[in-house]
Amino acid sequence: MQKSISISNGSPESLGIEHKRIFRNNKRWSENIIKMLLTLAGIVSIFTTIGIVYELGKESLLFFNLPGVTLRDFLTGTTWQPTIGKFGVLPLVTSTMITSLVAMFVAIPLGLGAAIFLSEYAADKTRKVLKPLLEILAGIPTVVYGYFALTFMTPILRGIFGQDNVEIYNMLSAGLVMGIMILPLISSMSEDALHAVPRSLRDAALGLGATKFETSIQIVFPAALSGIISAIILGISRAVGETMIVAIAAGSGPNFTFNPFKAAETMTGYIARISGGDLGYDTPDYNSIFAIGLLLFIVTLVLNMVSRAISRKYREVYE
Repeated sequence: MQKSISISNGSPESLGIEHKRIFRNNKRWSENIIKMLLTLAGIVSIFTTIGIVYELGKESLLFFNLPGVTLRDFLTGTTWQPTIGKFGVLPLVTSTMITSLVAMFVAIPLGLGAAIFLSEYAADKTRKVLKPLLEILAGIPTVVYGYFALTFMTPILRGIFGQDNVEIYNMLSAGLVMGIMILPLISSMSEDALHAVPRSLRDAALGLGATKFETSIQIVFPAALSGIISAIILGISRAVGETMIVAIAAGSGPNFTFNPFKAAETMTGYIARISGGDLGYDTPDYNSIFAIGLLLFIVTLVLNMVSRAISRKYREVYE
């Protein structure tokens, strides 16, 4: 009797059931571990963001507690000279806006044109080759872009508009090259949005007699508008936060001007210059970079929130 029981317990059927049970237990353990790791990653991300906001806010309060520094003067003043107690951030803000606008004038038409071509006109083989080549631009270090703007773009601008009109360090060359840097971001995200539009919409438009260009502009483009607008806003956010290009090519002195041919310092350029280590801790210049950093953080956060809101509001859902 015992012999028959031991044989039955060691049968292939019982061994198979035991192996399945062990496999399910191991799978359950692995899923729990992965879930814990992902939860930990999310918690770390949340606390990192909270830590950044806390540190910026704490140091910014120290800056605004300095004698003669008020939030109103900080946001509306047109002179930034900490050595004489002038902390008007508008010169840094306007130069940031000008370089970002120039960059978007370059990146938006070229990026959308490239996206439409890759999505609607290029063959699959061509798309597989050109899209990675375009995205290579995103992998070039920004310091290389900065020296490219200074040593290549600026001489061209000075040759076209005159050396007396274009300064060696100027916002226009920095903005133009920054637009080239942002181009892969806008083109790649826009192309993905266009490519996600169902083929049936294109076939229906072509079947009604529309040309390929009309189909692309009047049918596919509006259907992908949510993703395209999000790409543009993220591109603006990327331009506002760019540091090395403007630090190298735009200039290193705050200048309240709307002339793109002039040298001026952006918010990120000022932060990079002051953070070089030449100034002591707890000086007005040092404390000011946290107030500017907080302002920059708020601007980019608002842009990202607007991008998400637009994406949710105008998102097209296809079956």
